[in-house]
Amino acid sequence: MTTATRASATTYFEAWRDKDFDKLRTVLAENVSFRGPMGTADGIDDCVQGIQQMAAHTIDIDVHVMAVDGEDVITFYDLQMDGVEPVPTANWSHVEAGRITAIRATFDPRPLLAAADR
Repeated sequence: MTTATRASATTYFEAWRDKDFDKLRTVLAENVSFRGPMGTADGIDDCVQGIQQMAAHTIDIDVHVMAVDGEDVITFYDLQMDGVEPVPTANWSHVEAGRITAIRATFDPRPLLAAADR
C-alpha cells in the first residue's frame, strides 16, 4: 500500500502544480474532505474548486519530504504563491484504494492574509 499511497500523493501535488484538474480528479475520492486554516471542502467538486482557486495564485510547490505509513502520507513543502514568501506547509492525506479520502493541511496563514489585505 505504501507505493500506491505515495503515487496518489505525488499525483495530487503534481496535478496542483501543473493546474491539471482532470488529473487531480483521478486521485480524489468522491467523498474526499479537506480541512485547513483558511477553509474546508467536502466532496470532489468542492475540493477541486478550492485547489483551482489556490492554483490560480500558486507559483510552485517545493516538496521537501513525503513520509508514507500504510494508507497515510505526510508531505512537508513550501507553498510558493504570488506576493508572499514561501509558506512552510504540512499536509496529511489518507488514501484508500488509490484515492485520497481526507486531506488536512496546516500552515501559518498570516502571510497569505496580509497579502490579501493589500
